Amino acid sequence: MRDPNEPEQLLSTGIQGLDALLGGGLTPRRIYLIEGEPGAGKTTAGLQFLQEGVLRGESVVYISLAETLEELTAVAASHGWSLDGIHVHEVLPDEDLLAGVGQYSMFHPSEVELADTIKMVLQVVDDRQPTRVVLDSLSELQLLAESPLRYRRQVLALKQFFSRRNCTVLLLDDRTASATGDLQVRSIAHGVIQLDHAVKDYGAERRRVRVVKFRGRRVFGGLHDYNLVQGGLVVHPRLVAADSRNIGSRGQLSSGLPELDQLLGGGIEEGTSTLVMGPPGTGKSSLAGQLVSAAYKRGEGAAIFLFEESINNALHRADGLKLRLREAIDAGLLTIQQIDPAELSPGQFSAAVREAVERGVKIVVIDSLNGYLNAVPDERFLTTYLHEMLTYLGQHRVATILVGVQQGMLGAMTTSMDASYVADNVLMLRYFELDGEIRKAISVFKKRGSAHERTIREFSLTPGGIEVGKVLRGFHGLLTGVPTKTGTATDD
Repeated sequence: MRDPNEPEQLLSTGIQGLDALLGGGLTPRRIYLIEGEPGAGKTTAGLQFLQEGVLRGESVVYISLAETLEELTAVAASHGWSLDGIHVHEVLPDEDLLAGVGQYSMFHPSEVELADTIKMVLQVVDDRQPTRVVLDSLSELQLLAESPLRYRRQVLALKQFFSRRNCTVLLLDDRTASATGDLQVRSIAHGVIQLDHAVKDYGAERRRVRVVKFRGRRVFGGLHDYNLVQGGLVVHPRLVAADSRNIGSRGQLSSGLPELDQLLGGGIEEGTSTLVMGPPGTGKSSLAGQLVSAAYKRGEGAAIFLFEESINNALHRADGLKLRLREAIDAGLLTIQQIDPAELSPGQFSAAVREAVERGVKIVVIDSLNGYLNAVPDERFLTTYLHEMLTYLGQHRVATILVGVQQGMLGAMTTSMDASYVADNVLMLRYFELDGEIRKAISVFKKRGSAHERTIREFSLTPGGIEVGKVLRGFHGLLTGVPTKTGTATDD
């Protein structure tokens, strides 16, 4: 007999990321409810739970009240699984029911069918003595019970039956019997997990999971993205920055360009976020690549997330500027991931960033912020997502480079979102016209980590690499794009 003073050993659900939401897993010998509309992935979640039990050498049973063994085998095969080790027991209506209900003369058909169904469920559990059971689905029992009182009493009886036989049970509910969810079972179950999927106007549907209830333990509440892929459900817990704050000193990261470091007051501090803004073509992505190339020369890792440009184009551009990004990839110090905003959920992107941090990268590039905006379905939450991510990265001493594209070429610029107040540093790239030639300028508008130059320097992309020139003195109105000479201008 287990010592009541010993801590309870939790059971893994077998679903990647879900145990983290549950505080480590499921409490054994309890009943849990997984609810969601058809197509949310309940059957897959149940099979993953039982697959985990098979790996641990446990006796597991899948009791199906709606799907046949052939259908379950097909579901398992679609994920590359086998049902070996899982006892599937079908409790399905007999074909004789198609002949009519005249065979029942004293009792209503539902009363007989409910009694037979419960009897078969109890029998298979007594015969197999399982430690994990999945009952799919509760909607069948609810329809057979007809009245809420009778249904609740049957579920309570099942709860007592399973607990006395040391079973951990997942009850699957597809909500077809009740559009608002099964509140009867919610009140009885030890924990309730809700799966939801919604269709967006464009792109893949968005799937989210929420732990509605879990008795006796603090769980990670709120909505979290998950994906239903080959191999089962993958949950992406919402990114939450650690409670502790890093108050230690921060070193500076050189850009590899002495003039740019001078403009930045020595470089970019570790754990800070830098927003590189400017109109298209000014060299924002190239400047971010320069910072990554400098990190590679120091032997530090980096990760680039591309929302708009393809990987091939990014590497080809880097080659033209003598940036050693291909070498960094071959050395295992750089990963470049191309993101499709229409197919990505915010949770997936946060999980990819977290994985990069766990690999020990020192620089993360998000190119561009506009693409990240498109990945978030509701624009009003973008600042919250972004702030949480930047805080998380800052606490892990990771420097973040955000590329922001502004609309327009000369004069006043507009942007779809003002994230300058979220970032620690803001670098501005601008076009300006001089003597019949379009040139570029760079300046630092904001820097929290240290003092910086308040000058404007010329910025250019050459076959030999990125060049940051001398201070552009003797001009007025450089930021408007059409400067005027006010004195002795800087020589070329």
